[in-house]
Amino acid sequence: MTGNEVVIVSAVRTPFSKFGGLLKDFRSIDLGALVIRECLRRVNLAPAEVEEVNYGLSVILEAGLETDVPGRQATLFAGFPPESISLTVNRACCSSLSALRLGYRAIRAGEIQTALAVGSDNMGRAPLLAPGIRWGSRLGHVVLKDPLFELGYPDFAPLARDAGEVALEYGVTREEQDQWAVGSHQRYFQAWHQGKFAVGEELLAVEVPQKKGAHLFDRDESPREDATLEQLAKLPTIYGSPTVTPGNAPGLSTGATAILIMSADQARKKGLKPLATILSSVATAMDARYIASIPAPTITKALEQSERTLEAMDLIEINEAFAAMPLVSTRILAGGDAGRQQALLQKTNVNGGAIAIGHPVGASALRITMTLMYELKRRGGGSGVAAICGGLAQGEGIVLQV
Repeated sequence: MTGNEVVIVSAVRTPFSKFGGLLKDFRSIDLGALVIRECLRRVNLAPAEVEEVNYGLSVILEAGLETDVPGRQATLFAGFPPESISLTVNRACCSSLSALRLGYRAIRAGEIQTALAVGSDNMGRAPLLAPGIRWGSRLGHVVLKDPLFELGYPDFAPLARDAGEVALEYGVTREEQDQWAVGSHQRYFQAWHQGKFAVGEELLAVEVPQKKGAHLFDRDESPREDATLEQLAKLPTIYGSPTVTPGNAPGLSTGATAILIMSADQARKKGLKPLATILSSVATAMDARYIASIPAPTITKALEQSERTLEAMDLIEINEAFAAMPLVSTRILAGGDAGRQQALLQKTNVNGGAIAIGHPVGASALRITMTLMYELKRRGGGSGVAAICGGLAQGEGIVLQV
């Protein structure tokens, strides 16, 4: 590594749509192209000036409706020249932050000066499958398979079951998870009423064609201002989990994200004011069962690489794949100290998290990164760490200085 300082110069996302919501008919590659264009437009950068595009997604089957190389397709739809270089990355929910890390490492190594990270998924557009039908069915019913069911992997337990069981192992109850979920909605609406999720900052508006003219989709669709603990307590658990319910987990979402990074020298040459400096960007993995706890060692590793301490972080983002994730991970980070954990939770997901905002899995890692960055910016600067879990206990983390 040459030690080149890497900065974020532009970051944007679509509003996140709920399952079967306003964005249900949008191809993920078209949403990716939207955020790519907007991310560059905000800093008046031509597509030809981007040396590398890394494109993250999780729901491979949805992208497969357009065959393959969704990153390549999205960049071409966004107006990139045919000579542009792109790579599609699949690391489950970690994918878009993995995409950012690849660009970050290339800039640090001095190989390039400018890179774009993208994440996009339309979970509800994933097709039903008919395994074996290609070779015919001589007699009997054709059985369709839903790849979204159980949100897991055939040879492993459902993610919700793993998350719930591990939560209980760390003493995190169903009631605590429900309370955190209600708080996620409440914090989101407090932020929204304060104008924090505004078009022109984190968000861009999406025109959605409708019978009576286009609808301008300009706010997240999943948050519920009327969510209560009493409502959530009545919900049944899912997929054999002892604690996870539809209320303390996010829905199946649609949306796209993009972050443009440069070397600090390149940003100066372009006359661009950095939004944040990336102090570290890391990947982790552990035993597949421990998806609820992987954000903790990921944060530890990211802080070690940035030579910062947890106490020095002004804000923390831990993706709410389930409410168990921030609760279990902060308990681990606090070393079991209840007072220290409460102090960590008070600065975690301060504007709400994926339970309220939504979780289009391939896009979410960049979402927590830009949400962290923009909130630090509003506060006049500071340091923050973000971490996300991915299927079978993978992790990605990042430390930012604003």
